[in-house]
Amino acid sequence: MPTTAAPRDDQRVVLCMKWGSKYGPEYVNRLYAMVRRHLRGDFRFVCLTDDGRGVRGEVECLPIPRLDLPPGIPERGWTKLTTFEADLHGLEGTALFLDLDVVIVADITPFFEQPGEFLIIHDWKRPWRITGNSSVYRFKLGAHADVLAEFLRDQADIRARLRNEQAFLSEVMHRQGKLAYWPADWCCSFKYHSIPKFPMNYLRAPQVPAGARIVVFHGVMNPPDALVGRSNGNWRRAKPASWITAHWHE
Repeated sequence: MPTTAAPRDDQRVVLCMKWGSKYGPEYVNRLYAMVRRHLRGDFRFVCLTDDGRGVRGEVECLPIPRLDLPPGIPERGWTKLTTFEADLHGLEGTALFLDLDVVIVADITPFFEQPGEFLIIHDWKRPWRITGNSSVYRFKLGAHADVLAEFLRDQADIRARLRNEQAFLSEVMHRQGKLAYWPADWCCSFKYHSIPKFPMNYLRAPQVPAGARIVVFHGVMNPPDALVGRSNGNWRRAKPASWITAHWHE
């Protein structure tokens, strides 16, 4: 935890979000530990959650702001848009949002130093589109309340037109001229970049690509699955990735 108070505009806040039962507190605890090992200097670590039980004491657990989605609809990440509240529990400074199922493998200090008003992963599957992957994004707290306001005003039309929150977020930031992407090698996809292509995936274990700082687990394979080579029906089978043990721990 910080030992000295930084100017409010210079404060660094690492945000994550946990709701429902998909991820237990161990994901938050391990994410905090990875950030602590790989982020130089002071920071606040905040988990927006509906259940803070079992979360380590260094993490500030705060309620997820209400979004009032219609009951029964697929969630698809819309709740992440609440990070753009004009006043998010009084937090100030620059926020780096991290999904719970990422694995940090190298220094992430540059994520707070990279120039840009809003930064996000450029989607790997269809790089010709503007769409970002919101597993890792950075913004100034309170500076983009218009994004949330637009969603709240037009959410029925937006949800009918776009599949998830990252498509909407990318669209709005692009329209405003604020959309920028992380350097391509900083955030890699475990599925697309770590697992060798067929047929070598049956012979060689997944590796951390050169230059990667964060490995993103999207789809049906999470770190504990990849660690033991459990595909969960993923179309790309993988051998166990034993290197996860060295990073994904408290």
